[in-house]
Amino acid sequence: DQSEHQLADWEILADAVNQALGARGVKRTDEMRRAREEMDSSAYRDMSYYERWIASIEAILVEKNILTKEEIEKKLAEFEAQWGEP
Repeated sequence: DQSEHQLADWEILADAVNQALGARGVKRTDEMRRAREEMDSSAYRDMSYYERWIASIEAILVEKNILTKEEIEKKLAEFEAQWGEP
């Protein structure tokens, strides 16, 4: 959707995390591109722009052993318990 629209809070946070990880040298643009290219094509089509960013960042963090998939899932469950389904 390229029309002018207000970003949701979580989209703003996704952008902030992306910028912060780039500034700290944790991830690079080419890594984000590669992570998106490696996504399952049907999952890619079903995701929004920022959902793809989040999935790419998650893949990079797991790949670099910064976080485990289990740690991410545990934190997601905590957020869902507190705030509801994303």
